[in-house]
Amino acid sequence: MSGADPKGVDIVTFGCRLNAYESEVIRARAAEDGLSDAIVFNTCAVTNEAVRQARQAIRKARRERPGAKVIVTGCAAQIDPAAFAAMDEVDLVLGNAEKSAAGAYAERPAADPSEGKVRVNDIMSVRETAGHLIDGLKDRARAYVEVQNGCDHRCTFCIIPYGRGNSRSAPAGEVVEQVRRLAAEGYCEVVLTGVDVTSWGADLPGEPTLGQLVGRILKLVPDLPRLRLSSIDAAEIDRDLLRLFAEEERLAPYLHLSLQAGDDMILKRMKRRHSRADALRLVEEVRAVRPDTAFGADLIAGFPTETDEMFANTLRLVEEAGLSFLHVFPFSPRPGTPAARMPQLPRSVVKARAAALRQAGEAALDRHLARQVGRTLDALVERPGLARAPDFTEIAFEGEAQVGEITPLSIVGHAEGKARAVTPALLAAE
Repeated sequence: MSGADPKGVDIVTFGCRLNAYESEVIRARAAEDGLSDAIVFNTCAVTNEAVRQARQAIRKARRERPGAKVIVTGCAAQIDPAAFAAMDEVDLVLGNAEKSAAGAYAERPAADPSEGKVRVNDIMSVRETAGHLIDGLKDRARAYVEVQNGCDHRCTFCIIPYGRGNSRSAPAGEVVEQVRRLAAEGYCEVVLTGVDVTSWGADLPGEPTLGQLVGRILKLVPDLPRLRLSSIDAAEIDRDLLRLFAEEERLAPYLHLSLQAGDDMILKRMKRRHSRADALRLVEEVRAVRPDTAFGADLIAGFPTETDEMFANTLRLVEEAGLSFLHVFPFSPRPGTPAARMPQLPRSVVKARAAALRQAGEAALDRHLARQVGRTLDALVERPGLARAPDFTEIAFEGEAQVGEITPLSIVGHAEGKARAVTPALLAAE
């Protein structure tokens, strides 16, 4: 915060890609409402650590900009607004529905004493998700489009539905219009994001599928070079989406799966909708039609009641499914969730299992990177010297390439979790 404009508006984002997208909506709303000299914290509630980090950042910001207005929103604020309102550093708490509403950041002539610092409504009463139109994301090479919000599932470890509400989909026409607009702005890659993207369309007339939405985007926005999906549920992949993976090169060959575990008993206690076999079958089906597809996964280590054998099943899944990118979460009991009331494992066991999963993830990534050597990949340049391949491989490269452009890169090796590459011009010069 020390380098911030003392009279400007800073948006501090925690958590998921959806939050990153929504922070740009907040930025636009704040400008429309005439907000100045303020810091907006868009919080995450997925773990206790995420909440702790947000509170720590709020205190630090107040010390560094004592005169700025401090506004807190996001999932943590939605779930426990009183805790943030009780902080002396905080001036206003907005709910997830309120944070993108017109007038949310406008000065009010006279504050209602009964309202106090908090403007947070019942998120479960929200029935629609607007296709907020933005012109891209500040300082990012790719753009994100929110196609869905909320979740109808109630996994025993997850607090997020209470921060986001029930599942609701943005209409297909609004999504297509936004993607078209972003492509016209020059974005080479757009990511479809949401809390439970796979459920898109279930609440819309005719119950269209995610695959139908993706097909419509690719057909109606032919100028978009690349379309990517964010994290999807491992329980299913609809037939239209599978067909598009087979037929449409512009659909990025990467899926990040919300697996969470690789043991059937733990999956049942998590109240997940898929089994171990379902996850393996999904990976097999996609690879059968698109062999170059890479897979990432979210995995939780040390879920309550997890035995050594159960954990071994999760550990073994990394290699059996051929995963390349892991997000490993040590289990963190969230108050109010069923999992928090289950018999907990010692923290030392949880940490050790998380470390073992991360080690397996590093080995899996090394195997994936080794397979890239000798290939030429059309990668999106994220910043000077760093790019991302269609299959999500991070590439450190030498040579000149424009940020935000897709450029061919020749992979010559790998180190420190990244492929190493050179531009064709530099390769020819050698």
